[in-house]
Amino acid sequence: MKKAAKIVIATVGGLFTLIALIGLLGSSMQTVQTGQAKHETSPTTATTNATPPPPATTTPPPVVTTTETKPAVPIEHKSALKQAESYANLMHMSKRGVYDQLTSEHGEKFSAAAAQYAVDNVKVDWNAQALASAKSYQNNMHMSPAAIHDQLTSEYGEKFTQAEADYALAHLDD
Repeated sequence: MKKAAKIVIATVGGLFTLIALIGLLGSSMQTVQTGQAKHETSPTTATTNATPPPPATTTPPPVVTTTETKPAVPIEHKSALKQAESYANLMHMSKRGVYDQLTSEHGEKFSAAAAQYAVDNVKVDWNAQALASAKSYQNNMHMSPAAIHDQLTSEYGEKFTQAEADYALAHLDD
């Protein structure tokens, strides 16, 4: 029986030692993770001759970098962007014209958010779009500059901005 009691006491003592070591290790890991040295003194260590902490090193703490993750772009937004690129490149449409076509119930039927994402992210020079459209009206329909300007800015026409239409007319003969 004495032998069994000694085994139990040794086992319990070993467990307490293990728990204490885990606690110390956890405290050390926390210090390493935060990059700050913890020099805590307890009342018992303050009265004894403890060894001083090692001198500070000149090596700076490691730089922790975080990578920002951009939210995933929904598939509808990606599809709307691809369609916007097609309209802009093939048909020389205005930003508002592309948006309206993407959201039209008779067109692409994309959500307003997807269409807005598309026109905001499509890589298009809207002035160049207006100029290409203006040249088409001039060469194919032989319209006057005033009529071209009206067509470019019309709510029922191309829906370019005034500035884009002005740019197109200023460069029509380039």
